[in-house]
Amino acid sequence: MTRWLGAVCGGLLIVVLGWTYLASGPFAPRPAAAIDSRPNRPDAPYWPQWRGPNRDDISPDTGLLHEWPEGGPPLAWKHEGLGAGFSSVTIDRGRIFTMGDRDDAQWVIALALDDGAELWRTRIGEPWDPTGYSGPRCSPTIDGDRVYALGPHGDLVCLRVADGEEVWHKNLIQDFGGKVHSVWGYSESPLVDGDKLVCTPGGPEAGIVALDKKTAEEIWRVAIPPLGERGSNGAGYSSIVISHGAGVKQYVQLVGRGVVGIAAESGKFLWGYNAVANATANIPTPLVHENYVFCSTGSGAGAALLELKPADDGGVRADQVYFLEGKELQNHHGGMVMLGDYVYLGHGHNKCDPTCLEWKTGKVVWRKHPGAGSGTGHLTYADGDLYLRYEKGPMTLVTATPKEYEERGSFRVPGSDKPSWPHPVVTGGKLYLRDQDTLFVYDVRKKG
Repeated sequence: MTRWLGAVCGGLLIVVLGWTYLASGPFAPRPAAAIDSRPNRPDAPYWPQWRGPNRDDISPDTGLLHEWPEGGPPLAWKHEGLGAGFSSVTIDRGRIFTMGDRDDAQWVIALALDDGAELWRTRIGEPWDPTGYSGPRCSPTIDGDRVYALGPHGDLVCLRVADGEEVWHKNLIQDFGGKVHSVWGYSESPLVDGDKLVCTPGGPEAGIVALDKKTAEEIWRVAIPPLGERGSNGAGYSSIVISHGAGVKQYVQLVGRGVVGIAAESGKFLWGYNAVANATANIPTPLVHENYVFCSTGSGAGAALLELKPADDGGVRADQVYFLEGKELQNHHGGMVMLGDYVYLGHGHNKCDPTCLEWKTGKVVWRKHPGAGSGTGHLTYADGDLYLRYEKGPMTLVTATPKEYEERGSFRVPGSDKPSWPHPVVTGGKLYLRDQDTLFVYDVRKKG
């Protein structure tokens, strides 16, 4: 009996030692590859969709540097091999997601959060290069154990976060008769709202659609009626945001003919606004606050503030509070941030003059001309500061204050010869900058 117990114990010891070696030795699984399903801590990296948790480009991070040293903040790591594209990054569950064209295909890509090691890549379609600006533009949307992405050819996919396995695949052109209002392909980052995935095919009968996020079964579709002569028919390059203006939950989107509001529950068309549209490219995501919508486009179109009010038919109407001509204010495609009573943005077509606007009145409080860099500028906000990236450099830190333009540091990001259009992301104390094939990650936390 004693001999038998000794043999069993010895065997168990070998198993335990063997497991310990596998768990901690060269065959150990990468901790970053595991999906972190815990509720996000306040300081955990969390940027699950386009323009952040609330689609407003406002990061909840605190404890960040308010002034950069010469040469910029330290580089934590970089990853090469993403391929061509202008997609920014999204982050959740210990993973980074983006898109890129490489090896004659278009991919959704997942990277490890700690060092950028590639975890998986999934082919979703053909590469995109009809206009010389290669690659996708969508920032994938993360929702639980699923990630959603849209390619320029209209390929809309749902993939598993764990391994990139395809759950379902639709095409906005083939399945919904969709079209984009000009030549640069679909650029939208799809919205997940509860059980729905909402996106913009831009078709005559399906301007915007809501799908069951788990199965892709259609919930509703809505045709966009004529809004006016400005712009052109089809989807724009913007992404949907949620408004509760006039007491009605609605999806606000900038399409080829202007800004529209769609009832979230029923898909009923509520209102449309044409004056801000242009026929070249309608791009910036609208800003929503209480009963207001602030919108702007480039190509000389301008900017406007709309107030949403109950309509006589029980719906919603959008009244123009003011309209600013393009020479006064226009945002090309770098995005806008609303902080309290002010909107911060880059003014100009194919340029970026940093501007602070009192959004309720349309008054320009300050404007820096010229800006610190050339070309368009792309911005996000964190901990009292604006992170402003110029398409041809540099990356600049600007205090978010209506008092005056206050620059707090800048540095040049090593990049390609293509424009640097992906929007910056700040989360978990890191600044993420995609430049075509490469993702640069900088540590912007205060030390000590």
